Amino acid sequence: MSSGGAKLRAAALSVISNSTLILLKAVAASITGSVAILTEAVHSSIDLVASIVAFASVRKAGEPADESHRYGHERFENLAAAFEGILILVGSAVISFEAIRRLISPGHLESLPVGWAVIAVSLLVNVVVSTVIARNARVSGSPALEGDAAHLRTDALTSGAVLIGLVLVKVTGAQWLDPAVALGVAAVILITGVRLLTRASQVLVDTSLPREEVEDIRGVLESFAARGVVGYHELRTRRAGTRRYVDLHLQFQEGTSLEDAHRVAHEIEQEIGGRLPSTDVLIHLEPEDRVRPGERLQRAYGRVRSHERR
Repeated sequence: MSSGGAKLRAAALSVISNSTLILLKAVAASITGSVAILTEAVHSSIDLVASIVAFASVRKAGEPADESHRYGHERFENLAAAFEGILILVGSAVISFEAIRRLISPGHLESLPVGWAVIAVSLLVNVVVSTVIARNARVSGSPALEGDAAHLRTDALTSGAVLIGLVLVKVTGAQWLDPAVALGVAAVILITGVRLLTRASQVLVDTSLPREEVEDIRGVLESFAARGVVGYHELRTRRAGTRRYVDLHLQFQEGTSLEDAHRVAHEIEQEIGGRLPSTDVLIHLEPEDRVRPGERLQRAYGRVRSHERR
């Protein structure tokens, strides 16, 4: 099973599950009159749009590089994740508005067992589907699937809160609990949206790879000091979709042939790719300058650390 095919199947599963849950929640909301269930239907509608966006972005990201996108289409996934974050924030605002309106003008809930059943089914489905999608996101490193899984996990949590709220309404008779729970759901959704949007924006503005991954790259470079490598500088890292990109200038001791330097650079690329899967490495070869090799390696190392901190 290819990674791309598994990602598409996971995205399609999300679209199907969200479509079904929207219908169930809309029917339950009309029967019970519950604003909390209505907000759940709105939440699932946003999840559906996000799932469709994720599905489309995964397909687009899987396309090979072309004349217009020489670096490939991987960032379509990051763009989709950012869009999903915005959708979550919009959904939170819609839910908050409806909940506050119902707090000001309380309604009366009916046929609560129907609402319990629908929300319980929704919770179970979202837990199962989000687990499947999250597993695929971890394996493939897909930010679009990661965002989709975050949506569904949030939906499962809010479904649990709504279910508890509906039970309390039945037990206590306090109708205000229904919109109050909906307002709490909106707050949870808001936090999820901000986190997702922040994570996606970091990639879109070319934030460096995580510190531990950069240290792995440095470790590989340092390990080749006995193979004629006397220094390196201008180490730059970034991520786009599921791929990592690394480029640097690599210096070799005087007298190293171009063939030998190229061979060592190729081994470094393979070593980095072995530690960090889905990584493209670009190395610019340079001759040694007029300093001792040990000093050069140490000085270059210090400049890289300073560059990454900036």
